Amino acid sequence: MAELSVQSPQVEKSLQVLFEKNLEPLLGVRFLATEYSTGPIHGGRIDTLGIDEDGTPVIIEYKRLISENVINQGLFYLDWLMDHRREFQWLVMEKLGKEMADKVEWASPRLICIAADFTRYDNHAVKQINRSIELIRYCRFSDDHLIIELIHTPNSTARPLATAASDAQTASSPVSVGNTAKDTYFNQRIDYRLTNSSSELKNAWDTAVTFIAALGDDVQVKELKFYVAFKRIKNFVCLGIYPQARVILAFAKINPDSVPLEGGFTRDVRKIGHWGTGDLEISIRTADDLIRAMPLLQRAYEGS
Repeated sequence: MAELSVQSPQVEKSLQVLFEKNLEPLLGVRFLATEYSTGPIHGGRIDTLGIDEDGTPVIIEYKRLISENVINQGLFYLDWLMDHRREFQWLVMEKLGKEMADKVEWASPRLICIAADFTRYDNHAVKQINRSIELIRYCRFSDDHLIIELIHTPNSTARPLATAASDAQTASSPVSVGNTAKDTYFNQRIDYRLTNSSSELKNAWDTAVTFIAALGDDVQVKELKFYVAFKRIKNFVCLGIYPQARVILAFAKINPDSVPLEGGFTRDVRKIGHWGTGDLEISIRTADDLIRAMPLLQRAYEGS
């Protein structure tokens, strides 16, 4: 054995370049721009701008000095981003195409702050702010070893079950189901499908969400329009619910070649389009299916 020497904690431009060239394997984020200007009036530059695997805008700021207030600076840029949504979507369309631009998810844009270390005041501050802020600590050893550690995750943004009040309101209100694109879009939304699922399927959903969220303190639960994503630094499982088919589909980041596939339970979806991320589809219809799925869900978490 030999102890590796730790490099200086100073964040240099070379580290920012290293992250930007490897955003997808490191953070699950697609690169859009570096040192992005927010215009002469705003007078700022976003260190790294990207979009994650769920279509959520991502701002990445690097803390170069221990005294630098990178969190407030990042919040300043988040507010700018929400006021310039069209500009961001044009950037996505130029870099990644119209299809990706149409899928931008504005519910909770992410701010990722990367530093060699954070003060206790940084950790306290982000706990008081109801925004999607992640603190990532890095350490470099020699020239070819980089460790990243997620030390703060935002509060979960998912609603595991529709409330009884919304259930009652939906049950007492007529729902118009048509063939228009608007109707189809609405009927595909996760909140609509949850509300219109049977009590048995809702119970299975609630148990699955609780189990996955409890796999570790670093699990983030994020409800998007059409599915719920569970992530650490990157997604490891995405859940969708389908009341008509009476099934919950979990898409896990597991190589399907490493799992004995069972008809009606597990499926290789590497070449099949679906909401969310993950190459292994797991179908959960009963409590027994959920028990069988738990080791796979835990494996996806541990492998992430």
